[in-house]
Amino acid sequence: MKIAMAADHGGYELKNILRDYLEGKGHEIINLGTDSPESVDYPDYAKACCDEVIAKRVDFGILVCGSGVGISIAANKIDGIRCALCPSKEIAPLTKQHNNANVIALGGRFTAPDEAKAIVDAYMAAEYEGGRHQGRIDKITALEK
Repeated sequence: MKIAMAADHGGYELKNILRDYLEGKGHEIINLGTDSPESVDYPDYAKACCDEVIAKRVDFGILVCGSGVGISIAANKIDGIRCALCPSKEIAPLTKQHNNANVIALGGRFTAPDEAKAIVDAYMAAEYEGGRHQGRIDKITALEK
């Protein structure tokens, strides 16, 4: 898979761990920064990642900030993005199965590396179920207009 990844200063360490992990599994990663602990603004990084998703240059995106909350809020302001904050490996597949999330967000200060790997693996293994869920997604999309 081809995956866009971006983080702010609170998430760059976890992003880099996940990048190395996913590249080790043969996935192509588009690293959109940041790559230092210097303070940056997460909306800029959310937009860079989501632009790749919207343009269909990647299969999905992964965003990381300190809590995962701010960067997911920023991502969800972009038309066509359904970003889900994934605090556990149990929730991660549901975001794909029921909500067809095309971006996931993680909290770099609250998610251990092994848990983050399990979350990403669970999301990637899931498939959108469609059916009754599509009507709900259509209603979400209508809110964007």
